[in-house]
Amino acid sequence: MHTFVEFTIFGLILGGVYGIAASGLVLTYNTSGIFNFAHGAEAMLGAFLYWQVRFGWHWPAPLALLFVLGVFGPLMGGVLYLLIMRGLRDTAEVTKIVVSVALMLGMLYLSVWIWNPSTPRTDEKFFGSRSGVHLFGTIVTTHEMIALAAAVVIAVGLRMLFYRTRAGVAMRGAVDDPNLLQLNGHNPERLAAFSWALGAFLAVLAGVLITPISGGAVEANALTLLVIDAFAAAMFGRLRSVPRTFVGAVVLGLANNYVAAYFPKTWSWASNFRISLPMITLFLVLIVLPQDRLRGASIQRSRERSRVPSVRTAAIAGVALVTVVILLRQLMVDSDITALTIGLTFAVIALSLTLLTGYAGEMNLAAVSFGAIGTLIVFHLGVHGHGLAARTTIGGILLGVLVTAVVGAIVALPALRLRGLYLALATMAFAVFMTAMVLHDGQPHKLPLLHSSFSFFPLGTMIIPAPKVGPIDLQDGTTFLMTATVVFALIGTGLIALRNSSFGRRLTAMKDSPAASATLGQNLIKLKLSVFMLSAAIAGLGGILMSAAFTSVTPDHFSVFVSLALLMLVVVSGITYVTGALLGGLLAGVGFSLIVATFNALSLEHASLHGLFAMLAHLAAVAPALIGIGLGRSPSGSVHDIVESYRHMRDAKGVLLGGAITEAAVYLLTLGGIVTNWWFAILTVVVILLLPVVGQMVKPEAFLGEAEVARRRAEVPLALVGIDTPYTRQMRDEIDRALGMEITPELAASILESTDAPA
Repeated sequence: MHTFVEFTIFGLILGGVYGIAASGLVLTYNTSGIFNFAHGAEAMLGAFLYWQVRFGWHWPAPLALLFVLGVFGPLMGGVLYLLIMRGLRDTAEVTKIVVSVALMLGMLYLSVWIWNPSTPRTDEKFFGSRSGVHLFGTIVTTHEMIALAAAVVIAVGLRMLFYRTRAGVAMRGAVDDPNLLQLNGHNPERLAAFSWALGAFLAVLAGVLITPISGGAVEANALTLLVIDAFAAAMFGRLRSVPRTFVGAVVLGLANNYVAAYFPKTWSWASNFRISLPMITLFLVLIVLPQDRLRGASIQRSRERSRVPSVRTAAIAGVALVTVVILLRQLMVDSDITALTIGLTFAVIALSLTLLTGYAGEMNLAAVSFGAIGTLIVFHLGVHGHGLAARTTIGGILLGVLVTAVVGAIVALPALRLRGLYLALATMAFAVFMTAMVLHDGQPHKLPLLHSSFSFFPLGTMIIPAPKVGPIDLQDGTTFLMTATVVFALIGTGLIALRNSSFGRRLTAMKDSPAASATLGQNLIKLKLSVFMLSAAIAGLGGILMSAAFTSVTPDHFSVFVSLALLMLVVVSGITYVTGALLGGLLAGVGFSLIVATFNALSLEHASLHGLFAMLAHLAAVAPALIGIGLGRSPSGSVHDIVESYRHMRDAKGVLLGGAITEAAVYLLTLGGIVTNWWFAILTVVVILLLPVVGQMVKPEAFLGEAEVARRRAEVPLALVGIDTPYTRQMRDEIDRALGMEITPELAASILESTDAPA
């Protein structure tokens, strides 16, 4: 009985802290319509800053709390909304998710930059660990009583704020109809900024309270994931009800402690199960209480745009990619070949996101986790030989891809009624479950009846030998590189062919309007299931190739943070483009890590410039998150922007020819050893980015049209066209282009015929 009372009390305390964190999520979602994936990272930064001022700089505890909770937390939340989140109106759900994910990753990188992870840091409880009272035979510390009391006060206070005050009702209306709210004399932006400030305060408070309760160690990844557990509590309240959110938090806290108390110590997986329990609960809650229903298209048009190339264009681009890699191979040493191979395998995984999210509009925050499933199958069932003679077999690869597709179907089946944010949370829950329950399980398990034992991830490392298919042995670096390139080109071309097929058009219809798609007779369950399976199969194949390229992989290679970083970079590059998958995969696999490693090496070689190069290395580590945060300014992705800028270059062929000659000259200089590989890469990027700029300077009418050029020279605003200047056909086309309402030439001709016909 004493054990039950003790763990019940501690469960209530832990649930209270979960409730504080989850209430911040509910608050920000209700006022901005954005689910803040960076909520846990905000709590982590608050905990680190509290440790710094309290134990690093030895401030008094009241002053440290006043600064962290009263200044840093609210200021951080308000600034994040005003500078970043406010710009996400009229963007797709994936853009909103990716920006908050980028914030989370950026905060993680920032914490590693400021607070070296190799230095242990420990928070102490308020008034010490000996200060407390005896309650039913259990010692409850003052810190824990403060945490429980704060949770009760916040639960009651938020309930009264939302339903008993005019400001609370206005805050709830800020996301539903901001224009109507403004007509009633309220400022929606100010209300949303206030709610984000209050939400960040609650996140920081949860981080400060939970660190000593959970053991006292301040560690970035662990603390971020710990507060992410509050996601499940927020979903108990369907992101609307604060009381139900706190009830869910208490259930989670009690379940967590009861598992620790009553699960047999002989169960080696009990500890991993306890860690993943909140994510399992989140998945089950999402299934039992689905939040989304079939909806038509939004009244507001989103700002995302994309173009679908023809299969012929895709095939030509695939051949061009293989040719470029062959040429680049001539400039590479062995380490460069391995790095580029790893990047291309990440790009293969990224293709699964292009299909699932870019084409079908379905979210997946666990792409790399599906790659881990394929790797596990190959490791256990797909390797032939031993030692240096071991090779991954083609049968093992096919089996790994097949099993991954089946697992994708299993994950998709209970989530078929979910869309957008709820599907993203479900797949994230699966990723955390895979990490905690499978990838970190190195203990041997006995199979019933078969009397044999196995372990998922023995010794925390898996050796995946290079595949061998007939005479093609990927042990050779060049062979592996070209094979990965060809695999990417074939799958990419196949995806574009699929996008141009009737199946692809059905996927696009489902993405645009599930309700309309179902009304037209589409079987959405079959459509979702098939696209999930195909996407998982592609991710499984990419994961197998990635593991073979690394040779030795650990659970960190398949962390949920790797999946989130890959999704972020693919969306930033252009998730509806195969080229976006290529660029995002290369950046996630090797791009920024190679830059960081280079700056670190330079800092060691040049002692006098150590500080400068070390700072540049940290900036390069934070750069992906900064790029993702800026996605709201260009939600279609960088590839779309480049495609649009190059679309007009066909009328400036001289500039294109000059760029090709320049690039060829740089390549020959690099091949001859006159220019280093780094300068080759830098100059290539410069040429790609500057060509449209030069083209617009040399031949502006190719980009803007003759009428627009004339209007700009006359300094006539676009709104005055037809008043101060003639309203020509060219000017009409320019206005349509500016408004994103371009039409095909055939349709334009038919419209002109109808308007020119006599009445």
